[in-house]
Amino acid sequence: MKRIGLILLCVLVAVSALFAQGQKAPPVKDERTVITFRSWSPVVATTEKMIEAFEAANPDIKIDATIFNYPEYIVDLQTRAQSGTMPDIIGLEPGAMTQQYRKYLMPVQDKVAKYWGKDWKEMFHPIGLDQARLGNPSGDENYYGLPVLVQTINFWYTIPVLAEGGFDVPKTYADLLRMRDYYSKKGIATMMVGGIEGWLRRDIYMQIIHNIAPGLIYEAEEGRAKFTDAPFVEAMRVWKRLFDDRIIQDGALGLSAYPGAQEAIEAGRAAIFPMGAWWMQMAGNPNPPPLSEGLVGYAPMIFPDVTGRGQPKDLLGGIDLMLGITHAAEGKEEAIRVFTDFIAGEAAQVLINTFNDIPAIKGMAPEDQYFKSDNQREVWRILTEEWMPNVKYPRQLKSPEVIQALEDALAAVASGQLTPEVAMQRVQAAWKPL
Repeated sequence: MKRIGLILLCVLVAVSALFAQGQKAPPVKDERTVITFRSWSPVVATTEKMIEAFEAANPDIKIDATIFNYPEYIVDLQTRAQSGTMPDIIGLEPGAMTQQYRKYLMPVQDKVAKYWGKDWKEMFHPIGLDQARLGNPSGDENYYGLPVLVQTINFWYTIPVLAEGGFDVPKTYADLLRMRDYYSKKGIATMMVGGIEGWLRRDIYMQIIHNIAPGLIYEAEEGRAKFTDAPFVEAMRVWKRLFDDRIIQDGALGLSAYPGAQEAIEAGRAAIFPMGAWWMQMAGNPNPPPLSEGLVGYAPMIFPDVTGRGQPKDLLGGIDLMLGITHAAEGKEEAIRVFTDFIAGEAAQVLINTFNDIPAIKGMAPEDQYFKSDNQREVWRILTEEWMPNVKYPRQLKSPEVIQALEDALAAVASGQLTPEVAMQRVQAAWKPL
């Protein structure tokens, strides 16, 4: 009996051992608070570095982030708003976009004051705070988002391309025509435009109308002028001339800004091109082409004068990226910590080190080791010290209907489907009181 009992005991021990080997230890529960973030910017690689820096300093918080291409982000945001599944923190543009989602957003001024103090507004470039409330209803002084990045919208020139042709930076339309006569024989675009992008078409038009009639487009938004007024039609004619005179390259309306125009620009096939301060980030991409290495190949410029009165002294620009906190984050102090750090903390410094754009916080700059050339330092100085303080008018418009109508009108005029007069009639037809 003892022998049988011993055998049974051995069998039981063996079975228990085999059973134990087949079991896995229960997973360790992640006790961190999860904060969801959705946006189109910063790019995925940069956002991942920002999250890494934040989570290292805040081990009690996990950030669940998804970065989309801009069109996909707009669709995702609309879908989440309709289904009641908004993320805790979202990327925003000032004006039309922020106002569209205002009812989903918490005012943030009192929340950030707990972290930054009562004088927190002094931290920001004034234009950023001005535009953060762009389109708020009369009497509504809340901040439904705050800027992370600000920018100028402008043009750039390719330094060695202009040098090879013996050209100075173009300042007039006549300069562009002379450049066209030379570069068209070389297979180089005088003005490389990714015209499939509505935002880029609009950026160019905004610079043209700013040259012709500074500030008038904002009066038209408010109903104190009409989009059919002569200066708007004239600006649309200038836009059409850029195509008719082949200053803008053939096929522009079928070319994307990224990667289409970007690749051509970085290959040295553009004399000048419309991008804003964000073009600086090309130097931070992995293994950048020679022209983008240390940004040695590019310098910013103002859109050439089309009136004969000279280029304007002030600039268009303002907020590139804002962040907002949604009502989904009610009661989550951790969301405020992420929000403030992405704007002015360790994660923000990681972002600025990529030269993604100009920081909304005054005095922030890339750390010294991230500057790779004297030209890159000079570009940073021009944009942050000379240009950004002189931004007077916003890049963005308040009405999504006017924005869409204007972008559509620009495509139709460039392709010859509409005259400038009819195109601006359609923009005016889309206008409604704000």
